[in-house]
Amino acid sequence: MASLAQAIQTFHKGDLSRNEFLAQIDRALALERSNWQRLREILSEENTRGMLPPDIYAELQRRVEHAPDTDADAGAGETRLRTESMAAPPAGAGGYMEVADPDRMKGIGDTINGRFVLEECLGFGGMGTVYKALDLRKLEASDRKPYIAIKVLNVQFRGHPKSLITLQREAKKAQALAHPNIVRVYDFDREGPVVYLTMEYLAGKPLSQVLRAPGFSGMPYPEALRIVTGIGRGLAYAHQQGFVHCDLKPANVFLTDKSEVKVIDFGIARAFHKPEDDAEATVFDPGSLGGLTPAYASPEMVEHREPDPRDDIYGLACITYEMVSGHHPFNRLSGAEARNAGMKPERPRQLGYRQWQALRNALCFERARRTPSVEAFLQGFAGDNHAARNAAVIAGVVTLALLVGAGIGYYLEFRDGGAGEQAAAVTAPAAPAPAATGPPARTAAAPAAPAASASTAAPAEPRPAAPAASPATAKAPPQPAAPATPALTLSAVEPVLAAQPCALLAPAVRGDTLQVRGLLSDAVGAARLRELLAAVPGVGSLDLQVGPLAQDKCGVVSVLAPYWLANRKAGTPATLRPRGASAASMQAMQPVPLAEGDTLVLDLTTPPYDAYVTVDYFALDGSVLHMVPSPRARENRTPPSYAATIGGNGSWVIAKPFGTELIALIVTPAPLFDAMRPESEPKAAYLKALEQRLARIGADHGRQRIAVDVLQVTTRPRRP
Repeated sequence: MASLAQAIQTFHKGDLSRNEFLAQIDRALALERSNWQRLREILSEENTRGMLPPDIYAELQRRVEHAPDTDADAGAGETRLRTESMAAPPAGAGGYMEVADPDRMKGIGDTINGRFVLEECLGFGGMGTVYKALDLRKLEASDRKPYIAIKVLNVQFRGHPKSLITLQREAKKAQALAHPNIVRVYDFDREGPVVYLTMEYLAGKPLSQVLRAPGFSGMPYPEALRIVTGIGRGLAYAHQQGFVHCDLKPANVFLTDKSEVKVIDFGIARAFHKPEDDAEATVFDPGSLGGLTPAYASPEMVEHREPDPRDDIYGLACITYEMVSGHHPFNRLSGAEARNAGMKPERPRQLGYRQWQALRNALCFERARRTPSVEAFLQGFAGDNHAARNAAVIAGVVTLALLVGAGIGYYLEFRDGGAGEQAAAVTAPAAPAPAATGPPARTAAAPAAPAASASTAAPAEPRPAAPAASPATAKAPPQPAAPATPALTLSAVEPVLAAQPCALLAPAVRGDTLQVRGLLSDAVGAARLRELLAAVPGVGSLDLQVGPLAQDKCGVVSVLAPYWLANRKAGTPATLRPRGASAASMQAMQPVPLAEGDTLVLDLTTPPYDAYVTVDYFALDGSVLHMVPSPRARENRTPPSYAATIGGNGSWVIAKPFGTELIALIVTPAPLFDAMRPESEPKAAYLKALEQRLARIGADHGRQRIAVDVLQVTTRPRRP
């Protein structure tokens, strides 16, 4: 009788149909004498040798989890970061990072409900994937436009108990929002576990694709105004109907081939005017799913306050700023983080005073001071104010009159001769007066006579000759210049930081202030580094915030340091943060404290390009646990500027041994490895392979396309 491994190998040879293969798997599992953990290891090992289709792998996972357990205690407590059972996986919170649902995933080429053929993937979202689909009913009816768009709920989101309610609410709300600048939604339905939404098909591209294009540095003001106006009109209509979008971002703005602007995905919109007869208004709040994009979320949204139209205005202002300047106003931080950091956006060069004032007011962190309506923002940003134009014209006329008057006065004064001397003294105060008859010329050291006496006096009475000016009076000798203070430059700082062994240190220079953030080896220490940096020429003040780094992390640091530093210099477009960690602790790079039994939940963001995400946990025992991709989180491809959460389903729980360990996020433009690696492996062998692969990807795609972020966690036993 074939074992589990033999059955998988036979399937790879093509000797078994799907049903025959699953039947053989069931017979093999019934006779296996290993516990379910060992069976899962076998499954992972065989899948590493040869990738199984995703639906087959998910089905094998489910059957392995339900296999008879003959040795329940085997291997208990050996894994530093314990992985929970997948028998009833809850929903993940991070887009498509955690794939553990046994139901088959729908993809290109599949047909839903015998009617909609999925032909092309159009985009990803926190709730689902959008496909271009051929409607066979329309095709049979010879409809000239047989295509629609279908939003299929993400596999991990399906497991959320409120997922069907979410999509039903989205369909109902979007159907009520009939406006030229809002995508038309038709209906929602399901096929078994697959829940989907049908809507109009739009040919074009999302605004995010324009903003994330290589080399994008801003679009002309007229084009930005056209897009902003389209977005604003759609939002204003939604607000009139009592809805706030709650997740306005470039990916939810679609630019059609017909130059239309459409707002899409009212998936987490919440009614801020709740009719008394709407019984379901208090039944389900889609905001409870946490589906918002931090970079465009107002402080109130991050703080889970009641929705308000001004939250959408903040998101619209962030999008507007990005369109005209080419970058986010707050380096892609959320409104709350930017507010707490005291950040202030700079005025884009192409905006006039009135447009900048309108944009700045809409970016205000305090809701009470933010622009009160979309209409007011559009009016200000368009500069459509007759009174302002009239005032500008009047001001221009007054200014011109003043200039003309000043010119006439200057002419009269110069004609009378008195002002000529004063003008000469001003334009060349140190030059000796040319020899001439008449009154002696003034020197720079002598006080000038009042202008009135020069312009009104008749030829002066003869005056006694003034004493001869001494050389010191005529022209002061040059004073010795004070020694110049050298300017603080990164080129003077970087060699000092590069000389520190086993460190991740990122400098920033602002005037004579040097700021350094990162991790530093215990062998050096912050005090010694402070002494070295204080001696750098030009350092006036030093802002040093570094966390400790143990020697066992040096191997990891040496491989990842160049990419981590490049990511920091680029404004950290890739970030890794534990859920619930304070901004202050992350700024200081201090280890995140966790206790035995705590669930490890990580929030991550990706750079503004399509990428592949790898998350590795480097344990104290010298091993590395691959969190993503892994058998429980196989899909790791992300769209540009993506935000996701991993571990939200309780997959990773803290267990002994305890101490300080390191987690790394590695984002690459191509898959890091051709095949999935074992879920856990020795650190030394992995680091060697990792270094080689990063070098290869950097050579093929550019080192600047590799982004790395790290964090440390310190764990302890659970206190009684």
